[in-house]
Amino acid sequence: MPPVFAHGRLRLYLLKLLDEAPRHGYEVIRLLEERFQGLYAPSAGTVYPRLAKLEAEGLVTHATEGGRKVYSITEAGREELAGRSGELDDLEREIRESVSELAAEIRDDVRGAAGKLRSEMRAAATETRQTSKTATGEQSWRAAKEELRRAQQEWKEQTRRAKDESRRAREAQETARQEMQRIARQVQEQVQDHFARGDWPTGVREGLSELSAQLGGLAKGTAWPPYIRPEPAEEAVPEWAKETPDSGDPARDLDRLLDRFRDDIRDAARDHGVTATQLTEARRHLSTAAAHISALLRAPRP
Repeated sequence: MPPVFAHGRLRLYLLKLLDEAPRHGYEVIRLLEERFQGLYAPSAGTVYPRLAKLEAEGLVTHATEGGRKVYSITEAGREELAGRSGELDDLEREIRESVSELAAEIRDDVRGAAGKLRSEMRAAATETRQTSKTATGEQSWRAAKEELRRAQQEWKEQTRRAKDESRRAREAQETARQEMQRIARQVQEQVQDHFARGDWPTGVREGLSELSAQLGGLAKGTAWPPYIRPEPAEEAVPEWAKETPDSGDPARDLDRLLDRFRDDIRDAARDHGVTATQLTEARRHLSTAAAHISALLRAPRP
């Protein structure tokens, strides 16, 4: 497989990502994975040393926010990026081509495996027919038929178990949907209360904090307890959800708030793992939360 980035090209693309907005290293890794549609994800050992080298060259700088380094491009970095705009256009085209090549290789691997399996099945069927014509063919044929019968029985049993699992999954989804609706109503009431007072940033932060607490329990594999709105307590509120000075740009503040919320959920999933059932429930919770927060942001300004 050809390399995703030719020599020196990853450095140029890192400058492009930081020119879009200040980012911390984990976010840079996530963006690269998203732009390659999940087919390529650089390791921390690939990205962080290059960020450090760019900083040593004066092309980027960093500030510490919440215990993390947030990297920003400098004027010198923007000058280099502007001087290499043509090379950057070529790089964007190469990335699209790399994604296409990676996807094609995966499709070829799948087709090759399927073709090999079909060939093996045909060879086995031919061998069985030839064996059945020999002096011991009848006995072998009976054994093959018995093996086929057992395979069919096993297939039926697997089908039955799959149906049972599907039914239990639907029941779990319905339970999760009802639970999420209840939580969403409570969060919406809180957000609307702040919105009525003209303090929507606090409403959004508190709403996200409550959803994060609930989803944190889900990522650990615990059952959802009946929700009780917590009393204000420093240890019960994530650092990113506390009151922080506004930058003067609410849209950018909200974007960073959502990034921190997403990082908390990713960290919980990485530390404790995620089951298929938890993923299904989390998808429902997140879609409901997104609908309520989107409705809040689209509401007429007072």
